[in-house]
Parts: sequence; structure tokens; C-alpha cells
Amino acid sequence: MNILLFLLVGLVAGFLAGKIATGHGFGVFRDTALGMAGAVIGGMILGPLGAQTFGDWGGLVTATIGAIGLLFLANLLRIALTPGKSVS
Repeated sequence: MNILLFLLVGLVAGFLAGKIATGHGFGVFRDTALGMAGAVIGGMILGPLGAQTFGDWGGLVTATIGAIGLLFLANLLRIALTPGKSVS
């Protein structure tokens, strides 16, 4: 059951990050992967900083923050690798 909850939180976090950071997502599978990776990275970053999250809502916030960070880095990488694009 924990895997299903992890996938659901990842899906929602990836969707929210796609809406917050760029205004559109990358699709269901990429949004889910982004949200799950964001959950792991968000936990690794916020944990040592002393941020405590409790329950499903705290996990969702942590995952969303991590997913936004990943999305930001992915967009920077995409811009750097695409000829003719500039950061605006």
C-alpha cells in the first residue's frame, strides 16, 4: 500500500510542480517520475535543514518543492542544449 501512496503523492507533486514552475506538465509518466524524484530530493534537502514534515500533506509539500527544483534544473538544461534558445 505504501507504494501506491508514494505513486499518488509523486503524481500530484509532479502535476503541481508542472503547473507552478512552467504552466504545463510533461505528461503523466514524466510528471510522476518528477514527483517521485522530487520527493526523494526534497526529503534529502529539507531534512538536514531542520524542516520537519508530518503526514501526507507534509510529504506532498516536500515532494512538490523537490519537483519544482528538478523542473527548474531540467528547464535550464533544456535551454542550454537547445540551439537558438535564450533564458528569459
